[in-house]
Amino acid sequence: MPPFLRSELPDLAAFSIVVRRRSFKAAAIELGITTSALSHAIRRLEERLGAKLLNRTSRSVAPTPAGLRFAERLEAGFDEIGSALSEIDEVRAGAFGELRLNIPADASRLVVSPVLATFRTRFPDIRLTVVVENRPIDMVAEGFDAGIRYGDTVPEDMIAVALTEPLDWVVVGAPEYLKAHGRPREPADLARHSCLRLLLGDNSPFRWELGNGDAMVRVDVPGNCTISDTQTTIDAAVDGLGLAYVLRRRAEAEIRAGRLDVVMPEWSSMGAGFHMYYPSRRQNHPALRQMIELIRASEGLPPLVR
Repeated sequence: MPPFLRSELPDLAAFSIVVRRRSFKAAAIELGITTSALSHAIRRLEERLGAKLLNRTSRSVAPTPAGLRFAERLEAGFDEIGSALSEIDEVRAGAFGELRLNIPADASRLVVSPVLATFRTRFPDIRLTVVVENRPIDMVAEGFDAGIRYGDTVPEDMIAVALTEPLDWVVVGAPEYLKAHGRPREPADLARHSCLRLLLGDNSPFRWELGNGDAMVRVDVPGNCTISDTQTTIDAAVDGLGLAYVLRRRAEAEIRAGRLDVVMPEWSSMGAGFHMYYPSRRQNHPALRQMIELIRASEGLPPLVR
């Protein structure tokens, strides 16, 4: 089969819209042509390919198996074309437009806040919105370009780019608390302690994950204090309210200052690092790429392959 010509792109676009709309009438309205002209374009494409792409009845239209596979490939191609055109428009305008991010509090503190000043200095024309919250969301439905999550929680239909190396989770306690209640040596000892329970964004309690690989155990720790915010948890631990399970990087200042001690260090756990995630159509968003590159550089990770 000879290669497709640029002049044949309208027929490919017409077919893609018919599959998306599942209606010749609706697709014709979107394209601004008559249904007969649209029908002729589809027939011309089927003859060109030598394959039936659509099953048509008086009431409905649906792609054949071959047509569906073809439409999926076309959709990806048109997404790439759209992204390229958007990027050119943004560069021509001298600005990268708008970037809306949804991120959890820990990611805000550890990876976004440290690069915000640099980002704003380098790209002052970008309209940046950063919403910090821990609840799980439908990022696309709520109008965000991208979000940050731990790598093992990114939805499968999203592109994910690592922003950090794996992250170290530790159990910590104030020296005064440990002096009064003793130091736990293994996970079973936690049953005799007051623990600051962690509340997830969906309001479910989080079981502490201790150890790694085959040695990992998940513990539903006891405790009468449940907190959803890391900084509040760290403050409570410093005040001697109980043991806390936190990212080591979030509590590093308190650990170095001696306000918190790491207990059961051999049971510390390496968890997935932070990842920026986004739908495929945002893959070439220039402002998003710049934010990712800044964060990766600040974390000592190599630039993305272009």
